Amino acid sequence: MNKLTICLGYDTQAEQAVNFYCSVFKDAKIQTKTIVGENEFGGPPGSVRTISFSAMGQDFIAVNGGSYFANLFNDGMSFMINCETQEEIDYYWDKLTADGGKEVQCGWLKDKFGMSWQVVPAMMAHLMADPDQKKSQRVMQEVLKMKKLDIATLKKAYQGN
Repeated sequence: MNKLTICLGYDTQAEQAVNFYCSVFKDAKIQTKTIVGENEFGGPPGSVRTISFSAMGQDFIAVNGGSYFANLFNDGMSFMINCETQEEIDYYWDKLTADGGKEVQCGWLKDKFGMSWQVVPAMMAHLMADPDQKKSQRVMQEVLKMKKLDIATLKKAYQGN
């Protein structure tokens, strides 16, 4: 177990969300589940209280906490997926926007549970940190026009084409 575990709070959808994330991330694994007992919070007795899982080397725990946790996700917190290829961007974009997810802008999206994600080229930090500000500004101008990011377009902007 990592020293840092991200805790995701849900009303009653923790298990559904974890199953979804395990279908998106090929290396994801459910680790443990705890079950609600009699007279406990988190749902009816016998339902899932918590479910821990790992994906991409990160540990998570999803908690059913009732209405207190309903709609707590917002754009102030997101997960960033650094992708090496356009195919990888397309894969995560399509999976995470499926079944009610929403495209936002500049490589951001919300999945069907309301979690914000950034699906970006791994090279993005390099493109944006170039000492030649004209290069990074051209890249940013292209990013602002996009929802799903396109690596070829960003490379052309960086090179001034």
